[in-house]
Amino acid sequence: MTQNSGPGTPNMPGIPSTSPGAEAGRDSVPDAQHLDDETLTPLLLRRVGIDTYRENVAYLHRDCGHYRAEGFQALSKVEVRTNGHRILASLNVVDDPAIVACHQLGLSEDAFKALGEAEGHPVSISQAEPPASIPALHRKIAGERLSRQDFNNIIRDIAELRYSKIELTAFLVACSQGELDREEVFYLSDAMCQVGRRLDWHEHPVVDKHCIGGIPGNRTSMLVVPIVAAHGLLCPKTSSRAITSPSGTADTMEVLAKVDLPFHTLEEIVRTHRGCLAWGGTSELSPADDVLIAVERPLYLDSAGQMVASILSKKVAAGSTHLLLDLPVGPHAKVRTMSEARRLRKLFEFVAGRMGLVLDVVITDGSQPIGRGIGPVLEARDVMRVLTHHPDAPNDLRQKALRLAGRMLEFDPDVRGGDGFGIARDILDSGRALEKMQAIIHAQGDMPFDLENPPLAPHRFEVMATEAGVVTGIDNLKLARIARLAGAPKPAGAGVDLLKRIGDTVEVGEPLYRVYAAYHAEMAFARQSCERDNAYSIGRADEITRLNVEF
Repeated sequence: MTQNSGPGTPNMPGIPSTSPGAEAGRDSVPDAQHLDDETLTPLLLRRVGIDTYRENVAYLHRDCGHYRAEGFQALSKVEVRTNGHRILASLNVVDDPAIVACHQLGLSEDAFKALGEAEGHPVSISQAEPPASIPALHRKIAGERLSRQDFNNIIRDIAELRYSKIELTAFLVACSQGELDREEVFYLSDAMCQVGRRLDWHEHPVVDKHCIGGIPGNRTSMLVVPIVAAHGLLCPKTSSRAITSPSGTADTMEVLAKVDLPFHTLEEIVRTHRGCLAWGGTSELSPADDVLIAVERPLYLDSAGQMVASILSKKVAAGSTHLLLDLPVGPHAKVRTMSEARRLRKLFEFVAGRMGLVLDVVITDGSQPIGRGIGPVLEARDVMRVLTHHPDAPNDLRQKALRLAGRMLEFDPDVRGGDGFGIARDILDSGRALEKMQAIIHAQGDMPFDLENPPLAPHRFEVMATEAGVVTGIDNLKLARIARLAGAPKPAGAGVDLLKRIGDTVEVGEPLYRVYAAYHAEMAFARQSCERDNAYSIGRADEITRLNVEF
């Protein structure tokens, strides 16, 4: 496998090739050009133990001579320099010398790690030059259509951490409100792909699977990857951690194995076992996307254009040649109607085609959670039950995983169309998928897990039906929020265990689901949310809305 850098990125022996600033905004610059006219005494570095979540933040005392001399303003961008390196950071001004004294410059956890120097080291600070792409941002805010070069400039500045969170928010909102046309979506996708590491596995096909999200418990990737890898297709699956959901694939896999691994280790695992299930944070693929996600997810900004660019840029950068996309549709999913799903599929297909990626979009039923568990431990339990043919294995998770794996197997030129499902089922039923999963788990680093006694959080309560009838609907968003309030994904044993699904008959006082929490406070928050709205609708069987999905 080779790694290709983006335009203008140096290839240094022994150092992963990345775009300028991809390593959390760190870059090499000669300090002398900034310090020739420097008359102020350098500040001493202080580590401020604040997690600013992927944003570099610097802290200056209000009475600091540098603050007064430079005319800094709170939230402005500054350059912090030392030993020939720099980081860009957003400035916060403090009045408490216990946080930062007048002779010190404080850095948040992310910024301190990026700069890579010890506390007490002398550093210099100055105002950062405004990003060169700001005029293009202003045009986008005004509703103008941007060129390919405009998007290249904006995304490079974002990847180099030159944008403040206010500017990032403005860019995301402008793209959401004005809705990008399909050429702009391609320009954005391609620009995000070009910045950062590019992988080439020197093999064809390289397959991957992705879901647009929004469906709790949907851990099909942890079944699809071992099935496809057991067949022999190369499937380097890197996944995200949860931001606003109860669990991401990486969070659930972490219950079973280590997922935060050096890239060279992941490469060796993929070469040996034909697949992996790891966290993608160390891969530096499409780094601008990671910056944008940190802003858009908490704001629940998820426009079609941004979604397409986020997914496809990372898959192309990861060296995938073929992608299976799971697009769930349901009244409480990201995509609510079939007509909306078909429009989104066409956009994905257009951009993927322009980027040279073979894409198969599968529209699936997103009317309720997949499997029984919501939360890392509960989801890992469901996955292992399917792999081990446990009598309590959730059949909906098994069937969906088989259908998706079957479609992926048909990327193999030796597999005829329509034969994939049967091959996938044979691999699962024969135990080959379990064997492959165990090999991947062992290669990544086993974590102790007892399938019969999973490490669930100690506090629990059940939510009961308040009326008799049939379950006619489940609100995915509300149920996911309840699991989050209970603590998921940290601690991993927190979450929701479903006892009733759509179509099931219930009596008054019968449990609908069980909530697990690690702490009394989180249990109280989850209980209060359940009392306001338990996320279940109960009525008559003829009130159930059936979706005609296109599997």
